[in-house]
Amino acid sequence: MNWIRNHRNLVIIIAAALLVELFSAYQYYYARNMVKNELDRYAESELRIKAVLIKNVLNMMEKIVSEHVWDIKSNISHPDSMFAATARIISNTPDAVGSCIAFAPNYYPEKGELFEPYAYRKDNDIIIEQIGVDGKHDYTTHPAYIKVKNEMEPFWSEPYKYKSDSIVMSLTTYSYPLADENGNFVAICGLDLSLQQIGDTLNANHIYPSSFDLLLTETGDLISGPSDSHLKSHDKDLVVRLLNDSTVRRSNSISGRSEIISFKSEEDGSKGCVYYAHIKGKPYWKVAVVCYDNEVYGDLRAMRLKTVFLMLLGLGVLGFIIHRFFNNEQKLNTAKIEKERISSELRIAQDIQNDMLPRPFGPDDCPDIKIYSTLMPAKEVGGDLYDFFVRNEKLFFCIGDVTGKGVPAAMIMASIHSQFRMASMNESNPSHIMQTLNISSCEGNKTNIFVTLFIGVLDLPTGRLRYCNAGHDIPYILNRSDEKITPLPVECNLPIGLFDDFQYKIQETTMAPNDSIFLYTDGLTEANNKDHKQFGIERLEDILRICCNLSPEEIISKMNEHVSSFVEDAEQSDDLTMLAIRYMPQDEKFINREELRLKNDIKNVDTLNAFVKSMTNKLNIEQTQAHNIKLAMEEAVVNVMDYAYPPGTEGDIVIQAMYNDKKLKFVITDSGIPFDPTAVASADISLSAEARPIGGLGIHLVKKLMDSVNYELIDNKNTLTLIYNI
Repeated sequence: MNWIRNHRNLVIIIAAALLVELFSAYQYYYARNMVKNELDRYAESELRIKAVLIKNVLNMMEKIVSEHVWDIKSNISHPDSMFAATARIISNTPDAVGSCIAFAPNYYPEKGELFEPYAYRKDNDIIIEQIGVDGKHDYTTHPAYIKVKNEMEPFWSEPYKYKSDSIVMSLTTYSYPLADENGNFVAICGLDLSLQQIGDTLNANHIYPSSFDLLLTETGDLISGPSDSHLKSHDKDLVVRLLNDSTVRRSNSISGRSEIISFKSEEDGSKGCVYYAHIKGKPYWKVAVVCYDNEVYGDLRAMRLKTVFLMLLGLGVLGFIIHRFFNNEQKLNTAKIEKERISSELRIAQDIQNDMLPRPFGPDDCPDIKIYSTLMPAKEVGGDLYDFFVRNEKLFFCIGDVTGKGVPAAMIMASIHSQFRMASMNESNPSHIMQTLNISSCEGNKTNIFVTLFIGVLDLPTGRLRYCNAGHDIPYILNRSDEKITPLPVECNLPIGLFDDFQYKIQETTMAPNDSIFLYTDGLTEANNKDHKQFGIERLEDILRICCNLSPEEIISKMNEHVSSFVEDAEQSDDLTMLAIRYMPQDEKFINREELRLKNDIKNVDTLNAFVKSMTNKLNIEQTQAHNIKLAMEEAVVNVMDYAYPPGTEGDIVIQAMYNDKKLKFVITDSGIPFDPTAVASADISLSAEARPIGGLGIHLVKKLMDSVNYELIDNKNTLTLIYNI
């Protein structure tokens, strides 16, 4: 007991440190579960999308074979025409590598007992051969031939290796039975698909850089996967073994639509998990996605270290206060050394806080805007925040003020800053972003700390500014042409962190070219001089009136100059933050522009696909990516055909395509019912088809395949812009 009394300072600090560590551990456990749940949803989303892509390829090949059956039957009396029939099938099937028609023995006596025309691609040519040569290739003994002949049902074969003098390929074949008018077996029409193409489709995009996808047969044989250069050398074989081992422990995902197997890499010991599910319908294949823990939880672990560091920093401040309170009799030199140590730590915290702020845009980052900002905390660290970034041709920006100052306010500032980035990654509605931040800020907010916040989303092609204000100071629009300033009209929304059920309202306006917007925190208008007079709104507006023709940097410089002159030697009492943005839309230069005008008729999809293909061919875009672009454009245009015009109404859809050395851009416009597809919540594909609300899956796929998807209503026309970065 005496030791405790003599070292009570140390005991208090140790107890506080233990509590902080306990809180940090609980927070990490809770956050890890949240990340795990999100991983479940993302993994199932990828499984569903990859299953759809694979099924689309298989369905397309099945459809092409069935469509050519009539062609074969109508010319079956001419055996030599069968060579041209196989060539036509290949020419209409870009994903196929070969096509054959294997006739029943002696069906054409003049051609010998076995007759099998075969067409295949070699370089840019289509080669036609008769491979049913007696003694060399007896296809009548092949299991696929026997199965189709006996059952008269089409099916996909098990994967097999095809070897020739120059190549070795992994293939699967779709076999379709042909019968005469009496239902008697005539021949088998086969279409060969390269499993390497399926692997490229599977592994085009991933949840994480080291993730990879696998496709397996119903019996567990590997159909396709990534190239060995994409993954650790032994992990693909390990995953296949685990999927085929019935004794391996499995768990269900949250929705129960997929199963999960945890594993440990045999190469470097890194841990990961496998999500897998069955593809609906024949063939009964399985698709799997593999993720590694170091990528899934790496950012969370780093965040925990930063959080612990900030908490320990707060403990350092607490230790300093306790030390001064109970040890005021210590020598002045010891107190001075301790104070310098803590000041050094606070300077580090200030550096960390400054590093969290966005870097200024360079001249090539975004020529449509100029941005300049300053943040001057009243203490080493403060509670003011701002952020900005560009996504999908939109500038996202915010400015906020946390109640209080110092480390607690800085911790809240760091949390809001990171949450704004996460909430804005897949959302363009500022009121929805504000709603998300408010709900997360209210959780566990026992201290009732709140934050005033302004969020804006500026569409760079049109100047349309959508915004939501949560109790923050009103921004100003500076009109360069009229040299006028206008307070931005704002709704009286509550600050975030007070009531989690408050509904925030969105507002919008349009910024003219060369207009500027000026945002600030109350540390500007409430700056006090030595006579305790405030800087005030009137002074602020007087200065802004002479800044209409200035750049953002000059505006803030001018404002700092007047504030410093006003306060003179008075101590800064509050954090002061300013953000100025000038809108300067630039005309993009494109090498080529082409236009396609369609009626809202689904029959025009082939014309659309040909138009898109011509653009991707001109740019020499790789086949899998070109297919993804075509699929995204088809989804987007069909969505317009289905919903833009009332049933029975004919309308135009205009597709403009343009490109330069950086990007391929499609602009889809229509005069139909105003509708923003990007505002529709992405479909939760972890749900069953019956439980999932209609809509959302198409735009989810478009966003997945394209680099940028942007919608605006321009001149009463729906304008949807899709960009693929070259």
